[in-house]
Amino acid sequence: MRCALGRSGSVSDSDLQFLASFSQWFNSGSLVPVNDIAVDLGTANTLLYVKGEGIVLNEPSVVAVERGSRNILGIGLEAKRMLGRTPENIEAVRPLKDGVIADVDVTEMMLRHFLKQVTSKRIFRIKPRVVVGVPSGITELERRAVRSSAMAAGAKAVYMVAEPTAAAIGVGLPIETPTGNMIIDIGGGTTEIAVIALSGIVSNASIRVGGDELDATIVTFFRKSYNLLIGEPTAESVKIQIGSAFDFGEERTMDVKGRDLVSGIPKTVTVHSDEIRECIQEPIQQIVEAVRRALEITPPELASDIVDRGIVMTGGGAMIRGLDRLLAVETNLPIHVDEEPLTCVVRGAGRILDDLHKYRNVLVT
Repeated sequence: MRCALGRSGSVSDSDLQFLASFSQWFNSGSLVPVNDIAVDLGTANTLLYVKGEGIVLNEPSVVAVERGSRNILGIGLEAKRMLGRTPENIEAVRPLKDGVIADVDVTEMMLRHFLKQVTSKRIFRIKPRVVVGVPSGITELERRAVRSSAMAAGAKAVYMVAEPTAAAIGVGLPIETPTGNMIIDIGGGTTEIAVIALSGIVSNASIRVGGDELDATIVTFFRKSYNLLIGEPTAESVKIQIGSAFDFGEERTMDVKGRDLVSGIPKTVTVHSDEIRECIQEPIQQIVEAVRRALEITPPELASDIVDRGIVMTGGGAMIRGLDRLLAVETNLPIHVDEEPLTCVVRGAGRILDDLHKYRNVLVT
């Protein structure tokens, strides 16, 4: 450390300033090794939580690769901007499908890139312990793919937790009590419904329907109804801006640009929100039916708790306008949507990191 005493034995003003700057830099955590990281490895977005710092990364789960050589050209937001816009030699891929890993090699490179972003600012680096949120209906083969990807990306130890359990912990539900807690986690690739008590899932339903299915339905609707070809990013924008699951009596319109399938010329059409609501009814009803199935197999004592406490909705799909109202009408139960539904799973995994001993029963090694 540069700190020289003058001949009189006193410290100069410049040295005091340096000491203050060094102290601030040290206390900021740049020297502190990262050894605990929570990961929400989602179909649409990947979020990272560092113990003691909170959520430090939220990026789309998209990777741009060069065809043939498979060289990585972009990861995260940079790659998502390339979706539907790449030349023949570049491919923008989503390595996770329906909540699980579809391309192990690309997922490993993506995860390594994100972990490096989090740990590269530290002087002392050690391999982190990682907690990953996974769908409750994941198979053993899919579980091994998650573990091998995280280990290859630089993790020292990998623990997994079911996404509905992590989401319930993230919103602050008392899952360790005998009281029934019901949660609906609607992600990009899956919808997870679970009734949790005594730190375990008592009844659940997991379907491979989520935000991506809604986007695909909207793409199909434009092709059949307007002879208009649109990409996934445009469909997602339509879903967010005018999509709804319940009729509020207030209609919206939106101009949508795409390519005319008959003439091959780009054109713009004006679409109404009631049309989008109608076209996404099939996947929405699949979610409603899954909620009903989970309720049907719930023990009566826990069912009475749900009548009193209601159901909590989390995940990006919970932000679809009117979905909470529709579920309330269909189930006749109170529905609560978390204030930050996108981050519930990673917040829950982060709380598990903060107290591994307390939540050891919910972890899968």
